[in-house]
Amino acid sequence: MSGHSKWANIQHKKSANDAKRGKIFTKIIRELSIAAKTGGGDPENNPRLRAAVIKAKEANMPKDTMERAIKKGAGELDNVVYEEFYYEGYAPDGVAILMEIMTDNKNRTAGEVRSTMTKNGGNLGASGCVSYMFNKKGLITFEASQISEEKAMEIAIDAGAEDIVSEDGYIYVYTTPENFEDVLNAFNDKDIAHDSAEISMIPDSYQEVPADRVEKVLNLIEKLEDLDDVQNVYNNMKIPDDYDVT
Repeated sequence: MSGHSKWANIQHKKSANDAKRGKIFTKIIRELSIAAKTGGGDPENNPRLRAAVIKAKEANMPKDTMERAIKKGAGELDNVVYEEFYYEGYAPDGVAILMEIMTDNKNRTAGEVRSTMTKNGGNLGASGCVSYMFNKKGLITFEASQISEEKAMEIAIDAGAEDIVSEDGYIYVYTTPENFEDVLNAFNDKDIAHDSAEISMIPDSYQEVPADRVEKVLNLIEKLEDLDDVQNVYNNMKIPDDYDVT
């Protein structure tokens, strides 16, 4: 797990930049729409949609924007039809890359992803080449100043969490996708503010990258995340302790 908190810091900074550019809204709107399409427009009966609504609220998305995206997905408004799937491959230094794709044009997306990977030192791989390394889990992150590890463990385990990890000023609470909301609500009910909360793809193991090579991997990840059709980019990079995230 060493280096996980450094990766969290980098992701938070990237999310802030995405929010400023409006990119995060575009990606959340797609997630809301496809969640409503696959499971219906009622969040009470659609766990995936509920998770997307949580993400939308945390990004301060206007309520009418959220509702319109859900109605489009549910077929109540004219909408573009998106397909969802994964691309897999490798970043420099053998770091596994798993890309969550939502697109209305697979040929366009394939070309953009392949070009971005090639130009930035990555390689696309065959289906299944890295996906076996990742598992879908709920991940709730707290700054250690918000709650002690003992208190977090007490609340999380009682609510059905799988694991608790404390590292470098952060506390990570892992859940199954099914228990994610129950665990998140257990903390919310006690007015304990989280730093982030999402359903994510968590790697089983991590690939260590030398400090002087981290930027190459980060650059590829950022370029992929900038593509409109790429919803999320998951990786198994272990950032060394001597890498400066400032």
